[in-house]
Amino acid sequence: MVVKIGILGLGTVGTGTVQILQDLVGRHHLLQAIEIQRVGVRSIDKPRAVELHPDLVTTDLHSIVTDPEIEIIVEVLGGIEPARSLILTAIEHGKHIVTANKAVIARFGDEIFTAANQAGVYVMLEAAVGGGIPVIQPLKQSLGVNRIQRVTGIINGTTNYILTRMTVEGGEFADILADAQKLGYAEADPTADVDGLDAGDKIAILASLAFGGRIKRDNVNCEGISKIGAADIAYADKLNFVIKLLAIAERVEDGAVSVRVHPTFVPKDYPLATVNGVYNAILIEGEPLGQVMLFGPGAGAGATASAVVSDLVALVGVIQSKPSREDVVNSPNTALHPLLSCSHDRYSPMAPLSSLRSSFYVRFSCMDVPGVIGELGTCFGSHHVSIESIVQTGFQGDRAEIVVVTHDVSESDFSSALAEIKQLDAIASIPSIIRVL
Repeated sequence: MVVKIGILGLGTVGTGTVQILQDLVGRHHLLQAIEIQRVGVRSIDKPRAVELHPDLVTTDLHSIVTDPEIEIIVEVLGGIEPARSLILTAIEHGKHIVTANKAVIARFGDEIFTAANQAGVYVMLEAAVGGGIPVIQPLKQSLGVNRIQRVTGIINGTTNYILTRMTVEGGEFADILADAQKLGYAEADPTADVDGLDAGDKIAILASLAFGGRIKRDNVNCEGISKIGAADIAYADKLNFVIKLLAIAERVEDGAVSVRVHPTFVPKDYPLATVNGVYNAILIEGEPLGQVMLFGPGAGAGATASAVVSDLVALVGVIQSKPSREDVVNSPNTALHPLLSCSHDRYSPMAPLSSLRSSFYVRFSCMDVPGVIGELGTCFGSHHVSIESIVQTGFQGDRAEIVVVTHDVSESDFSSALAEIKQLDAIASIPSIIRVL
């Protein structure tokens, strides 16, 4: 039984997907049932790394998602539009979806999965998080039997590459970012990566699967790495930490969920501390399993295309086991495979950031005047912030640098203390505020 697919996009991931489908030796036998019916591109004349018959390639993407012969749409366009509209149109026409688009799923997943359930089709998204790391289906299936407490990930390769080089070379953020852009590890506009927005999309998806409830993307707090300096990297090393951009989703009190992205002091003996370069890793903690870490390449043509094609294999298996596609459309509630479909339609209650507790590292730039350390201690103490250490580390120009590490404190108390400290005449600036794991 031949299953015809349409591919939207022939960039890095689309090209990698076609390359796998054109070289089947030694791969899963179900791939032999797949036939590429149409490939949608923005420009016909652009040079391609794969050879396709000219009749297969079109700029009319709408004709692909409405083609009655196509059963699966592979969306690898990226971005919000036209990806969202094309996915919804494809679902309306009874087609299954395979997507690598974390942004459209994180922001419009409720709309897309509701439409898919009503139409009796599947939306598969293994490639949307972690590149080639298999994490979506494990969370839905084998790991789903655990009571998951926390998912912690390094899930943005660009920021991990930058922080790794800052750690190894002692360089400053801006210089290494510029070099990463030249090497192709960072986009010309790196905002989504360095501000934590890309990781925010991905952890929203993982949290939804881990805790069985939809996540409002606007409630995911995201902080980036642009304010981290070489001084912070050096001080972390002295304290036996490394700095990583972590995406964290965890259960907190009263059944609420906290989902956030921020730079973090990570102990050097913590499992994620040694994940370097463009690699990704996801640490899942639950009961009774304990800890399991998934590690691998987080981006690139081969890694992401591998995840796309793994979803294609799963869908081909389902399609071949059904008498006809009409059975799925006419009886979606009974025909959808419970381990592949989206089974939840409620929203998880979200805990505000202010309700959490954490330890903090803070670097202050101060006037070189007597009594500054005492004033800092008084302000923190008046807001119930307990200090583990406070030291003057040296000078930057004519400014004294003071580093404070707190004990585990309330985020709201810490924020109140900082607001008061900012009003002190002796405080010139607060270059860095980093949570400590």
